[in-house]
This record gives sequence, structure tokens and C-alpha cells, in this order.
Amino acid sequence: MQRLSGFFRDVAREMKKVSWPKRKELTRYTITVVTTVVVMALFFWAVDLGISELLRAVIK
Repeated sequence: MQRLSGFFRDVAREMKKVSWPKRKELTRYTITVVTTVVVMALFFWAVDLGISELLRAVIK
């Protein structure tokens, strides 16, 4: 039990050392991540659609 409390004490100490992003940075990072996810989703949707159409053409 003492090891566990020591672990959480060390975690709290390290969390105080963390350099947290400012609001502007966090907003920019969030926009970057959401944009990347949307672009990748559209890309894979287009690839999936292309492969599906190609297979339909080959099967017919």
C-alpha cells in the first residue's frame, strides 16, 4: 500500500512539472487533429468506393 501511495505522490509531483498548452495552442492542435481525421476519412471512403466499383465491374 505504501508503494502505491508513493507512486501517486510521484505522479502528482511530475504533473506539476508538465508544461500544459495554452488555450490558443490547444485550439490549433484540436483543429489540426480534426482536419486530419476528416481528410483521412474522406480519402479512405474514396479508396473504398473505387475498389468497390472496380470489383463490381470485374464481377459483371
